[in-house]
Amino acid sequence: MRLGNKDIKGRFTIPSGIVTTEISVLNKIAKELPEIGILTTKSICLEPREGNREPIFSEYAPGCFTNAVGLTNHGAKEFAEQLGSIKIPEDKFLLTSIFGSDADEFVKVAELLAPVSDGLELNFSCPHAKGYGQAIGQDFDLVSEIVSSIINRAKIPVFAKLSPNIPDIGKIAKVCVDAGASGIVAINTAGPGYFMVDGHPVLTNKVGGLSGKAVLPLGLKCIKEISEAVKSAGVKIIACGGISTAKDIRNYEAVGADFFGVGSALKNIDTEELKLYFSALNKDLQDDTDNADKFLKSDNSMEYIKYKIKKKTDLADDLSLIEFDGPFNAYAGQFIFLWLPSVGEKPFSVLNSQPFTVLVQDRGCFTKALVGMKESEIVYVRGSYGKRTELSKPENDLVLVGGGTGIASLYLIAKENKDRKVYFFLGAKDKSHLAYIEEFGKLGEVFVSTEDGSAGFKGNVVELLQQSLEKSEIKNPVFYNCGPKGMIEALIALEEKYSSREQIFSSIDYLTKCGVGICGSCATKDGRRSCVDGTFLKAV
Repeated sequence: MRLGNKDIKGRFTIPSGIVTTEISVLNKIAKELPEIGILTTKSICLEPREGNREPIFSEYAPGCFTNAVGLTNHGAKEFAEQLGSIKIPEDKFLLTSIFGSDADEFVKVAELLAPVSDGLELNFSCPHAKGYGQAIGQDFDLVSEIVSSIINRAKIPVFAKLSPNIPDIGKIAKVCVDAGASGIVAINTAGPGYFMVDGHPVLTNKVGGLSGKAVLPLGLKCIKEISEAVKSAGVKIIACGGISTAKDIRNYEAVGADFFGVGSALKNIDTEELKLYFSALNKDLQDDTDNADKFLKSDNSMEYIKYKIKKKTDLADDLSLIEFDGPFNAYAGQFIFLWLPSVGEKPFSVLNSQPFTVLVQDRGCFTKALVGMKESEIVYVRGSYGKRTELSKPENDLVLVGGGTGIASLYLIAKENKDRKVYFFLGAKDKSHLAYIEEFGKLGEVFVSTEDGSAGFKGNVVELLQQSLEKSEIKNPVFYNCGPKGMIEALIALEEKYSSREQIFSSIDYLTKCGVGICGSCATKDGRRSCVDGTFLKAV
């Protein structure tokens, strides 16, 4: 199909702000998913924007979500450099989403990003960011000015993304087309809405846009009205809102859509499953079948469960072991989120599932509040997330390497592999920051390092491992590493001298906000999302 000045093969896109929010993921999708013909970026403004604190995404009913990411982005200048560093295939259309607070800001962003884009999506639709998105999109004169100004300056196709909350979406679509827009994207999230658990608003922003299955009827209504208003002008319509199956797409097609965005339905789908899903969805459209939904995940992994703190052990001023009052169903390699209403939430490795225990270091406002809690106080938990680590060759020795709080992700791996020879290499800044050492010792041989020499080897855990590998009898090791990026890179460089990269797995402390693969914040440099493709990822 023709879009702008390009012939593209795939009729699908992933809407702005979902999955392809980091450049490495966008690049991976561009190369590996032929069905994704339109590559839509997250929304970009002129200056960097932090967005909202977590929670930013919640599921209030099966397949129905609220979100308030807050238009997080690196700013137009940096993003232009990132886009310029990748090569978009000839049969793909790069649709760069932009926003601003007025016409002047929109134009400045467009001028920076147009040279590295095939088209620009103008975000007139975000429902929860004050002064942006929907606030702009309700002013017909301003919308017309922005569209025409960008077309005159950018000289590439412009697509207006519209909100379902505008009373006459067909009328605003016509305003955009009359001003020169080549197409319309609709809908963005509805609302905003307000979702609570035990009387507490879940989102830190309190309100958020509504997406998923619940907005499908609204999306169909809006696309019908848009099509009736502008289709005769020959513009292209990109439909999104509640799409998960070929049946949904056929319905959108019947009311005038040309291309189709699938977003919230991709919850908890890893990269390989993503490929299978879009391939099956495309085949469904060709064969008049409806089988792709078998790749979707219907689960309650975003449900919050209430726990009380049973025991808290302060190991140092900034480090605590917290044991909860019940077991938790988590496996080796998986992680959870802990939530304190009105404070926020953060991800944690499950140190032990029975008793349910986490290791917490004070690093910011959330962890400070958590380590300051007392026994019997309530914490909410959601999860678990990530892939279970499963080793296939029992003859391999298991070498588990952790630095700082990274040691917390190693205990369950050893606990689930008691039939192996297990070696732990655990590093910390001093003796007081070494946790659970006695329990580790029950499962394998333990080697420790401290920066100040107060326990074990004086130095870092990489040096300790190197020393041990040079003189030990470890046989054909499988390595699992967890810690900061610099440590992991040094470990992999060392370990590949003693084993193949196929037997080296690492978990880096990437920024993880949603846990279910939607926000894309935990992207690796090769485009994997560590929350769904890992957390332990094979060295590449």
